[in-house]
Amino acid sequence: MSRAAARRVLPGFGLTLGYTVLYLSLVVLIPLSATFLRSTELGLLRFWEVVTAPRVLASLQLSFGASLVAALVNAVFGFIVAWVLVRHEFPGRKLVDALVDLPFALPTAVAGIALTALYAPTGWLGTWLEPLGIKVAFTPLGIVVALAFIGLPFVVRTLQPVLAELDRELEHAAHGLGATGWDSFRLVVFPTLWPALLTGCALAFSRSVGEYGSVIFIAGNIPMVSEIAPLMIMTRLEQYEYAEATAIAVVMLLLSFGMMLGINALQLWAQRRQGAR
Repeated sequence: MSRAAARRVLPGFGLTLGYTVLYLSLVVLIPLSATFLRSTELGLLRFWEVVTAPRVLASLQLSFGASLVAALVNAVFGFIVAWVLVRHEFPGRKLVDALVDLPFALPTAVAGIALTALYAPTGWLGTWLEPLGIKVAFTPLGIVVALAFIGLPFVVRTLQPVLAELDRELEHAAHGLGATGWDSFRLVVFPTLWPALLTGCALAFSRSVGEYGSVIFIAGNIPMVSEIAPLMIMTRLEQYEYAEATAIAVVMLLLSFGMMLGINALQLWAQRRQGAR
């Protein structure tokens, strides 16, 4: 046995590849294939009628639109939070850093109930926002708030290691060449962080599209107004309309895959552009 083979922690490529394909098949490929196969029971015409129903289209538009808005909001504020945690020292920094992971540990149903109690017309914040004409709970805005809550850690935790490893000497060199603080950030710092920021936004978006627990309470579930697509799937399942539920799930899967493919293409383009520089 060669020294390289003796140092291997895992078996050879063939065996590990086999385990990888088997695991992915059991966890990902087979369930997704079953979803597609179950939806074919409807037939093409009935499938089209189910997924193009006005109520379903409204729920899909709300789910994907709110997820995209929440991801963009997290791109801005997640970047600020990561910057503050990495670049600044202040009392309670470790506590703030730990609070970023709270949406990971907190059950989504608990988060939904807490946000609803906070932003309801009689809640702590709702009583102040209601006189201003700002309604959060039981509106699409409340859905965006809930999705921004559960998606923030993905952006922060993706940016933090990249920002921590960023060479500060490049910024000092830019300042020495006469660049302003904004020019240094725009031309030196941000291009390096851009791929990581895209990755964090993609993860936050993916997490938000299928979110159910934290949204179901604050949304209010008003048809054509604040009804999300996962709720439509649950409703069909409760009515034992399994084929219709899988049809909606297939549309969500295809739309999610298409948007993730576009985000990955944009990320690859950003990395190549950065490498060309």
